[in-house]
Amino acid sequence: MESRVDEAVKRHDKGYNCAQAVACTYCDLVGMDEKTMFRLTEGMGAGMGSMDGTCGAVSGVCILAGLKNSSGNLEHPDSKRSTYSLSSQVMNEFRQKNGSCVCRELKGIGTGKPLRSCEGCVRDAALLAEREIFGE
Repeated sequence: MESRVDEAVKRHDKGYNCAQAVACTYCDLVGMDEKTMFRLTEGMGAGMGSMDGTCGAVSGVCILAGLKNSSGNLEHPDSKRSTYSLSSQVMNEFRQKNGSCVCRELKGIGTGKPLRSCEGCVRDAALLAEREIFGE
């Protein structure tokens, strides 16, 4: 797969929130159309809408992890542990690179010292999606 990191940034520049920019860039790889993914991830932007939650960009990767990894077995859910492991790996790598996974901390709200721009978060999350979720 050719890298789509720049496509994710272009979506963000176009007005997609961070979660939408990342998740919509790879939605075809998990069998979802872009409009549905856009709608699904709308509430994830700006740290779950309040800047107090998880960065939307990394949340988008975790959504992709579930869609890629879940068995979808409604009677006997059997893929949670492996999906949690994948999401945990993504979160840990993002945190290690950026110092946090919390939107407010990444933007420097309260400290005046931003750790990472939204564009940087989108880039980092897209790279993680390519490496950890899609094996590139």
